[in-house]
Amino acid sequence: MSEGTATTADLEVRLEKHRVELTGYCYRMLGSSFEAEDAVQDTMVRAWRSYDKFEGRSSMRSWLYRIATNVCLDMLNAGNKRARPMDLTGPSPLAQAALTPRPDNTWLEPMPDGRVLPATSDPAEAAVAKESVRLAFMAALQQLPPKQRAVLILREVLAWRASEVAELLGTSVASVNSALQRARATLAESDGAGADAATSDPLDEEQQKLLERYVAAFEGYDMTALTALLHEDALMTMPPFDLWLRGTDDITGFMTTLGAACAGSRLVPVEVNGLPGFAQYKPDEEAGGHTPWSVQVLEISKGRISGFHFFLDTARWFPLFGLPLHLDGPEAPGPRGEGGPTVGAGLEAEADEVE
Repeated sequence: MSEGTATTADLEVRLEKHRVELTGYCYRMLGSSFEAEDAVQDTMVRAWRSYDKFEGRSSMRSWLYRIATNVCLDMLNAGNKRARPMDLTGPSPLAQAALTPRPDNTWLEPMPDGRVLPATSDPAEAAVAKESVRLAFMAALQQLPPKQRAVLILREVLAWRASEVAELLGTSVASVNSALQRARATLAESDGAGADAATSDPLDEEQQKLLERYVAAFEGYDMTALTALLHEDALMTMPPFDLWLRGTDDITGFMTTLGAACAGSRLVPVEVNGLPGFAQYKPDEEAGGHTPWSVQVLEISKGRISGFHFFLDTARWFPLFGLPLHLDGPEAPGPRGEGGPTVGAGLEAEADEVE
């Protein structure tokens, strides 16, 4: 059956098989988990509505990327750039630490690997994909103008040819190559763009043991043991607060003062941004058991932890990761399914509403 005569069911399947890679693309473009999923859903709706005009002159994948790129560029016209706390302010000494929140749209957001990293049997391809969603690289991407960002992702991450990118963006190969050079130069100047690249994929034995020691130290709230696992200039961030700390003394000092309520926490492993991560549950003083507190993302370099980032908006993050909203028993469950929404009949209805 040709694409022009595909049945509704066939079209749903064809669109759906591209969801994960499109979500990864939109996430790299936008820096937001939820905006990326909204952008992909908008892409699917637009594709559904205009499929009868798709003449098959390009592959469906190329056509969907063209739609997704236009959606993302429209969303980025507002000018918002997602950031990490250290992109906005200097470090706070412990004596001056204050928990000042900023709006949600300020922050680079975490993302479950399963929503943005398509399955592949090629280890090198998998490693590149993971590196391209790590927090430091994502933050560097946000410094690029939107079209340069699209060119860099399509050329360097997704390995599109310059001619393919030129066709997608409606420009020349020379323009694409120029944009790529400028984007590379900006990333080369970006502090920390490759800071977490030392994390191997999969984790080697030394890194696995480091994580086991980290879990034991954090759950035991043993600051001496934790200090031994951190680089002296390790970073700690806590979005939506703009506070960030540098160095073991300020980090452990914070954890035993303003952060003391985290003592007795439990950690559940998660796969996040191509890096080791944990869902943190702290003791629930009212209901008993443990209640969600943060999604932690860890960066590893030279055998120690160089950064750990606590994303505190648990009402958003824990459902995104398929995590339970309360822990009762002694056994910590793993996260449930991380698949995104399906196209299905709901998309057809949504397309009808737009008409």
